[in-house]
Amino acid sequence: MRGVATMLVAALGLATACSSPSGAAAGAGLERADLRVAVGNPIDTAPLRMAVADGSFTRAGLHVELVQEPDPLAGLNWLAGGTVDVAFATDVALFTVAARGTSLQLQGEAYTSAPYTMALVTLPGSAYTDLADKKAPKIAVDQENDLGTLAARSMFATAGGDPAKIKFVTRSYAQMPAALRDGSADAALMTEPFITNAQRDLGARVLADSSRGATMNFPVSAYAASGLFARTNERTLTAFRGVLADAQQRAADQSVIRQSLPRLAGLDETTAALISLGQYPTSLNGVRLQRVADLMHSTGMLAGRLDAPSLLPKPEPG
Repeated sequence: MRGVATMLVAALGLATACSSPSGAAAGAGLERADLRVAVGNPIDTAPLRMAVADGSFTRAGLHVELVQEPDPLAGLNWLAGGTVDVAFATDVALFTVAARGTSLQLQGEAYTSAPYTMALVTLPGSAYTDLADKKAPKIAVDQENDLGTLAARSMFATAGGDPAKIKFVTRSYAQMPAALRDGSADAALMTEPFITNAQRDLGARVLADSSRGATMNFPVSAYAASGLFARTNERTLTAFRGVLADAQQRAADQSVIRQSLPRLAGLDETTAALISLGQYPTSLNGVRLQRVADLMHSTGMLAGRLDAPSLLPKPEPG
């Protein structure tokens, strides 16, 4: 993730709360009534968005303002600058900055992958038909050293290749088909709905599904606050996590998510019905999250082993 450590390590340790505590916040003994939450991928963040829209947070005494991230780094940058209180990011991005000394506390897991929610994709007529066929494939990813890089390395290793020989090229999801056409990439690591769109519009073929080996049912993304904000707003964040958990539980019914995606993600109803969906965890699980940190370590993305459970809120006293 380019420049993320430089931008974040010092800043998050110093960031203060971005919204002033409200005198009306104490309705449920909360430190504040208002939270600004940065959100990204609408599929990953669908339960949170629905909970804001249906008044679930309001009923818990919280006014949650969602701030759309224009790019994958924006939420963490805003968190570092103190302009949001909670930010959405991939687990890989969060663990990258945590490993560099940034003080973070996770507030909820957003999304976990399932079959065909992430995949390596090629275009029709491509000679690349088996992942192990190329010893040094060129693979397009949306960000350097983020989830796509980690998933591609793991998938290549599972296929018997040497992940160190992959040549990564950075392209937005919208640019990936062009990279496949002009040969600057042999395959592209896509997520939904881009996989379904590429299959429908271009006849794209899945070269390899990510949901196998070390990345089967893999933790994808989460919400985090700075360590300072978490220490000074424990009750507020406890309330936030409770509402989020309820929303994630409702999302276990995939029809709820599919019906909301045309409104939340701008998908047409047919695409919303066809895409592969992952799971929405209802609680933070240190063992599950440690899989991400350990895979990052084993593939060289982290120099040392990160203790993922240390980023979780401490259990409330009995």
